[in-house]
Amino acid sequence: MSSESINLKLIRNLLLRLLPIQILLAAVGSVNGIVSGLFASNYVGVKAMTAVGLYAVVTQLLTAVNLMLLSGSQIICGQYMGRNKRERCVNIFSVDLLIAGAFAAVIILALLATSFFDLTRFAVGDGQVRALFNTYLLGQAVGVLPLMLGQQLAVFLSLENKPRLTTAASLAFIVVNLIFNYLFVVVLDLGAFGLALASSLGLWVFFLVQAFHFASGKGLFHFSLRGCRRADAAEILKIGLPGSLSQGYQTIRRIIVNGLVITFVGSIGLSAFAAVDTLLGIFWAVPNGMLAVSRMMMSISIGEEDRRTLTDVMRVMFVIFLPIMIIIVLAISASAVPLTHLFYHDPSSSVFRMTVWGFRILPLCMPLSMIYMHFVCYGQESGKQLLVHILSALDGVICVAGFSALLVPVIGIRGVYLANILNGVVTTIVIIGYAWLKNRHLPRNMEELMVLPDDFGVPEERRIDLTLEKMQDIVLVSETIQSFCTQQGIDQRRAMLAGLCMEEMAGNVVEHGFTKDRKKHFVDVRVSCKEGDAILLIRDDCVQFDPIDRLNIDSARPSGEEDPARNIGIRMVTGMAKEVAYQTILGLNVLRMRI
Repeated sequence: MSSESINLKLIRNLLLRLLPIQILLAAVGSVNGIVSGLFASNYVGVKAMTAVGLYAVVTQLLTAVNLMLLSGSQIICGQYMGRNKRERCVNIFSVDLLIAGAFAAVIILALLATSFFDLTRFAVGDGQVRALFNTYLLGQAVGVLPLMLGQQLAVFLSLENKPRLTTAASLAFIVVNLIFNYLFVVVLDLGAFGLALASSLGLWVFFLVQAFHFASGKGLFHFSLRGCRRADAAEILKIGLPGSLSQGYQTIRRIIVNGLVITFVGSIGLSAFAAVDTLLGIFWAVPNGMLAVSRMMMSISIGEEDRRTLTDVMRVMFVIFLPIMIIIVLAISASAVPLTHLFYHDPSSSVFRMTVWGFRILPLCMPLSMIYMHFVCYGQESGKQLLVHILSALDGVICVAGFSALLVPVIGIRGVYLANILNGVVTTIVIIGYAWLKNRHLPRNMEELMVLPDDFGVPEERRIDLTLEKMQDIVLVSETIQSFCTQQGIDQRRAMLAGLCMEEMAGNVVEHGFTKDRKKHFVDVRVSCKEGDAILLIRDDCVQFDPIDRLNIDSARPSGEEDPARNIGIRMVTGMAKEVAYQTILGLNVLRMRI
């Protein structure tokens, strides 16, 4: 197997390993909406479902700000980790939480004022729906702070590779949400207020389970006011804003679409749309989870200036993620009737038929949306702001709202469903068209489709990528590296040292890391010549092992217990290299040496 295909396999396995946790995390908010929708439609009434649909505007606003903060902070931290500047990540973590908390406080005050002063009368004409919506806002206000902070903490747990804690928090939220919904809605009959309060209390559990880890001081990240800087806040907002614009636009889009549906279809149409949109939220967790793992790998790859891994992440999206999404979409469409029965039970009713059409048509936009999401994320991280703004405006408002305005008066609620599919077609065409304009021809490979700059990272002729699968590869790789460094102008002595260092450290991984379990492992090796030095990078998916930490442990032993032969290879490498730095990134061991 070639080095290129093995690297792709390594990235694929890593992304698939991270994917279940990210899907579960993305599903937390969706579970909230689904549970509320099910209890609203079955125990409170159809008009309560309308109130849930109206609150979707607020949900999208919170999602937009959350996405801005978490994507901005995740991208910055990923790049700092790729450059081995982990102390800067603590600063970003602290500033991110401060911004999230401040925004949550503003939204809480706005929700309370809207409810107490009946400001919903400007948006809702039906008095009964308005009364339900006002009490629903009160209950939701309780959960805004843990929602904002909990989502941010989950991102940093992912960067620390703490999947079990994220899983525990997510499962705790789901269980508590169900219990409190049954207690407040079915037993105590608290109506719309009970629906919202149940999910809010569940969010507090979700937040507190995660917060305990950071409060214990055991992790990489901890809150510190001393490290907070205005420049960090500006950087988070600057990088995160373009990617969140789509969600911000979607808030406007939802207002327009709600108005069109109420005007041309009626509140029944909005109830059907809300039911479909609510349940599909759980399935949207799949592409959102895929995007989350891709975003982490993209940011680290950009920080490391790793051209090959960056393109491999996008290849995995097309080759693995996209087919998975297509299968899920076909299953949803085929299950339209039973899914509708979860909300409405009379097949002869208008709301039932409208909901069935929604489950048949609306999911078809998901695969195209996943392509759009990945390219917006890549554009956000690589500085392609024009592409990000164009795609965000098209997806957020122009296409869906525009096509809905044309189709809803003619074919009713189905016009909204079709508008989302047409939106995906347009954004995909724009992505290809952008690459066509930049390359001056249709893209012929992944690098051209991504419009990856020629000067990104070390040029191909100045780097070499190798993969080790067995001990017999070590000596050959050492000779290859020594020859490569000599060809690149590195003096004979340092070229020989580069080969020795790689042979020692990579051999250590193969000899010890490969034997810790029965899984098949690879060692990914990259050597690049930059600024007159040879930079060696070893990346493997074996058990965590920090050679620097091992030397520190040995040096702390009493002098009588020292063994001169112990870890002699590691001591030799640290003595020969100008710089040796280790870190674990997303469960991978990453060792960087400069000769």
